[in-house]
Amino acid sequence: MLTLIHLLAVISPGPDFAVVVRQSISFDRKTALITSLGIGAGIAVHMAYTLLGLGFIITQSEIGFLIAQLVGICYLSFLAFKLLNSQPQTESNSKITLDNNVRHHKKAFLLGVMTNLLNPKATLFFLAIFTTVVSLETPMLVQSIYALWIIFTTIAWFSLVSIFFSHKKIRAKFISHGYIFERIMGVVILLFAAKILWQLDVL
Repeated sequence: MLTLIHLLAVISPGPDFAVVVRQSISFDRKTALITSLGIGAGIAVHMAYTLLGLGFIITQSEIGFLIAQLVGICYLSFLAFKLLNSQPQTESNSKITLDNNVRHHKKAFLLGVMTNLLNPKATLFFLAIFTTVVSLETPMLVQSIYALWIIFTTIAWFSLVSIFFSHKKIRAKFISHGYIFERIMGVVILLFAAKILWQLDVL
Protein backbone atom coordinates (compact mmCIF):
# COMPACT_ATOMS: atom_id res chain seq x y z
CA MET A 1 0.00 0.00 0.00
CA LEU A 2 2.76 2.44 0.97
CA THR A 3 4.68 1.67 -2.24
CA LEU A 4 1.60 2.20 -4.39
CA ILE A 5 0.69 5.49 -2.73
CA HIS A 6 4.20 6.85 -3.14
CA LEU A 7 4.48 5.59 -6.73
CA LEU A 8 1.27 7.37 -7.72
CA ALA A 9 2.49 10.54 -6.04
CA VAL A 10 5.98 10.55 -7.52
CA ILE A 11 4.83 9.99 -11.13
CA SER A 12 2.26 12.78 -10.88
CA PRO A 13 3.45 15.94 -12.71
CA GLY A 14 4.77 18.57 -10.32
CA PRO A 15 7.76 20.86 -9.70
CA ASP A 16 10.22 17.93 -9.46
CA PHE A 17 9.10 16.50 -12.79
CA ALA A 18 9.17 19.90 -14.48
CA VAL A 19 12.71 20.62 -13.26
CA VAL A 20 14.11 17.23 -14.32
CA VAL A 21 12.58 17.50 -17.78
CA ARG A 22 13.94 21.02 -18.12
CA GLN A 23 17.42 19.89 -17.09
CA SER A 24 17.29 17.00 -19.55
CA ILE A 25 16.38 19.22 -22.49
CA SER A 26 18.35 22.36 -21.65
CA PHE A 27 21.58 20.62 -20.62
CA ASP A 28 22.37 16.92 -20.77
CA ARG A 29 21.66 13.52 -19.25
CA LYS A 30 24.32 13.79 -16.54
CA THR A 31 22.96 17.14 -15.37
CA ALA A 32 19.42 15.71 -15.21
CA LEU A 33 20.60 12.61 -13.33
CA ILE A 34 22.46 14.75 -10.79
CA THR A 35 19.32 16.85 -10.37
CA SER A 36 17.41 13.61 -9.74
CA LEU A 37 19.91 12.71 -7.02
CA GLY A 38 19.28 16.13 -5.51
CA ILE A 39 15.55 15.42 -5.43
CA GLY A 40 16.34 12.13 -3.70
CA ALA A 41 18.40 14.04 -1.13
CA GLY A 42 15.44 16.35 -0.53
CA ILE A 43 13.24 13.30 0.02
CA ALA A 44 15.85 11.98 2.48
CA VAL A 45 15.54 15.16 4.54
CA HIS A 46 11.74 14.84 4.56
CA MET A 47 12.08 11.24 5.66
CA ALA A 48 14.54 12.14 8.42
CA TYR A 49 12.42 14.76 10.13
CA THR A 50 9.25 12.70 9.63
CA LEU A 51 10.79 9.66 11.34
CA LEU A 52 12.10 11.88 14.13
CA GLY A 53 8.62 13.27 14.71
CA LEU A 54 9.56 16.81 13.72
CA GLY A 55 7.07 16.78 10.86
CA PHE A 56 4.22 16.42 13.34
CA ILE A 57 5.62 19.24 15.48
CA ILE A 58 5.95 21.50 12.42
CA THR A 59 2.34 20.96 11.39
CA GLN A 60 1.13 21.60 14.95
CA SER A 61 2.78 25.02 14.98
CA GLU A 62 0.46 27.13 12.84
CA ILE A 63 2.83 30.08 12.51
CA GLY A 64 5.88 27.90 11.91
CA PHE A 65 4.17 25.78 9.28
CA LEU A 66 2.68 28.88 7.62
CA ILE A 67 6.15 30.40 7.34
CA ALA A 68 7.49 27.13 5.90
CA GLN A 69 4.70 27.07 3.32
CA LEU A 70 5.24 30.70 2.35
CA VAL A 71 8.98 30.12 1.91
CA GLY A 72 8.19 27.16 -0.33
CA ILE A 73 5.68 29.17 -2.35
CA CYS A 74 8.22 31.98 -2.82
CA TYR A 75 10.90 29.57 -4.02
CA LEU A 76 8.58 27.80 -6.45
CA SER A 77 7.39 31.17 -7.77
CA PHE A 78 11.01 32.30 -8.23
CA LEU A 79 11.78 29.10 -10.12
CA ALA A 80 8.65 29.51 -12.24
CA PHE A 81 9.52 33.08 -13.24
CA LYS A 82 13.04 31.98 -14.20
CA LEU A 83 11.53 29.39 -16.54
CA LEU A 84 9.02 31.91 -17.90
CA ASN A 85 11.94 34.16 -18.88
CA SER A 86 13.70 31.38 -20.80
CA GLN A 87 15.17 32.42 -24.15
CA PRO A 88 15.81 30.44 -27.35
CA GLN A 89 19.04 28.44 -27.37
CA THR A 90 20.94 26.12 -29.66
CA GLU A 91 22.93 22.94 -29.09
CA SER A 92 26.15 24.96 -29.11
CA ASN A 93 25.24 27.65 -26.63
CA SER A 94 23.67 25.10 -24.31
CA LYS A 95 27.14 23.52 -23.94
CA ILE A 96 28.77 26.80 -22.97
CA THR A 97 27.21 26.58 -19.53
CA LEU A 98 29.04 23.28 -18.94
CA ASP A 99 32.56 24.77 -19.02
CA ASN A 100 32.84 24.58 -15.26
CA ASN A 101 31.43 21.08 -14.78
CA VAL A 102 31.95 20.85 -11.02
CA ARG A 103 30.19 24.13 -10.32
CA HIS A 104 27.45 23.35 -12.81
CA HIS A 105 26.74 19.93 -11.31
CA LYS A 106 26.70 21.33 -7.79
CA LYS A 107 24.08 23.84 -8.91
CA ALA A 108 22.10 21.03 -10.56
CA PHE A 109 22.18 18.95 -7.37
CA LEU A 110 21.18 21.94 -5.24
CA LEU A 111 18.33 22.75 -7.62
CA GLY A 112 16.96 19.25 -7.12
CA VAL A 113 17.32 19.46 -3.33
CA MET A 114 15.68 22.87 -3.01
CA THR A 115 12.85 22.14 -5.44
CA ASN A 116 11.81 19.09 -3.46
CA LEU A 117 12.67 20.30 0.02
CA LEU A 118 10.78 23.59 -0.29
CA ASN A 119 7.67 21.98 -1.72
CA PRO A 120 5.08 22.47 1.07
CA LYS A 121 3.01 19.58 -0.25
CA ALA A 122 5.85 17.16 0.42
CA THR A 123 5.78 17.77 4.18
CA LEU A 124 2.04 17.09 4.35
CA PHE A 125 2.32 14.08 2.06
CA PHE A 126 4.99 12.25 4.03
CA LEU A 127 3.41 13.16 7.35
CA ALA A 128 0.12 11.74 6.09
CA ILE A 129 1.81 8.52 4.98
CA PHE A 130 3.61 7.96 8.25
CA THR A 131 0.56 8.73 10.38
CA THR A 132 -2.04 6.73 8.44
CA VAL A 133 -0.27 3.91 6.60
CA VAL A 134 2.52 3.38 9.14
CA SER A 135 1.37 2.89 12.74
CA LEU A 136 3.14 3.85 15.95
CA GLU A 137 3.72 0.15 16.58
CA THR A 138 5.74 -0.23 13.39
CA PRO A 139 9.40 -0.86 14.38
CA MET A 140 11.82 1.96 13.57
CA LEU A 141 13.85 -0.47 11.45
CA VAL A 142 10.80 -1.16 9.27
CA GLN A 143 10.02 2.55 9.03
CA SER A 144 13.62 3.19 8.00
CA ILE A 145 13.32 0.54 5.28
CA TYR A 146 10.15 2.26 4.05
CA ALA A 147 12.02 5.55 3.97
CA LEU A 148 14.97 4.10 2.05
CA TRP A 149 12.59 2.49 -0.43
CA ILE A 150 10.81 5.80 -1.02
CA ILE A 151 14.14 7.56 -1.58
CA PHE A 152 15.35 4.83 -3.95
CA THR A 153 12.16 4.70 -6.03
CA THR A 154 12.08 8.50 -6.29
CA ILE A 155 15.63 8.63 -7.63
CA ALA A 156 14.92 5.68 -9.95
CA TRP A 157 11.80 7.31 -11.41
CA PHE A 158 13.41 10.67 -12.08
CA SER A 159 16.48 8.93 -13.47
CA LEU A 160 14.22 7.21 -16.00
CA VAL A 161 12.65 10.59 -16.82
CA SER A 162 16.16 12.00 -17.27
CA ILE A 163 17.23 9.18 -19.58
CA PHE A 164 14.05 9.43 -21.67
CA PHE A 165 14.03 13.19 -22.22
CA SER A 166 17.79 13.42 -22.73
CA HIS A 167 17.72 10.78 -25.46
CA LYS A 168 19.39 12.24 -28.53
CA LYS A 169 16.35 12.06 -30.83
CA ILE A 170 13.85 13.25 -28.23
CA ARG A 171 16.10 16.07 -27.03
CA ALA A 172 16.75 17.12 -30.63
CA LYS A 173 13.03 17.64 -31.15
CA PHE A 174 12.84 19.91 -28.12
CA ILE A 175 16.13 21.80 -28.29
CA SER A 176 15.16 24.37 -30.95
CA HIS A 177 11.93 25.18 -29.17
CA GLY A 178 13.07 24.26 -25.66
CA TYR A 179 12.39 27.76 -24.35
CA ILE A 180 8.69 27.30 -25.15
CA PHE A 181 8.65 24.04 -23.19
CA GLU A 182 10.47 25.73 -20.30
CA ARG A 183 7.87 28.50 -20.24
CA ILE A 184 5.12 25.89 -20.13
CA MET A 185 6.88 24.22 -17.20
CA GLY A 186 7.11 27.66 -15.58
CA VAL A 187 3.34 28.06 -15.88
CA VAL A 188 2.81 24.59 -14.36
CA ILE A 189 5.02 25.36 -11.35
CA LEU A 190 3.44 28.81 -10.91
CA LEU A 191 -0.04 27.28 -10.92
CA PHE A 192 1.16 24.69 -8.41
CA ALA A 193 2.44 27.47 -6.11
CA ALA A 194 -0.79 29.44 -6.58
CA LYS A 195 -2.84 26.37 -5.63
CA ILE A 196 -0.87 25.97 -2.40
CA LEU A 197 -1.30 29.68 -1.61
CA TRP A 198 -5.04 29.44 -2.26
CA GLN A 199 -5.35 26.49 0.10
CA LEU A 200 -3.60 28.21 3.01
CA ASP A 201 -5.82 28.51 6.08
CA VAL A 202 -5.20 32.24 6.32
CA LEU A 203 -6.97 32.83 2.98
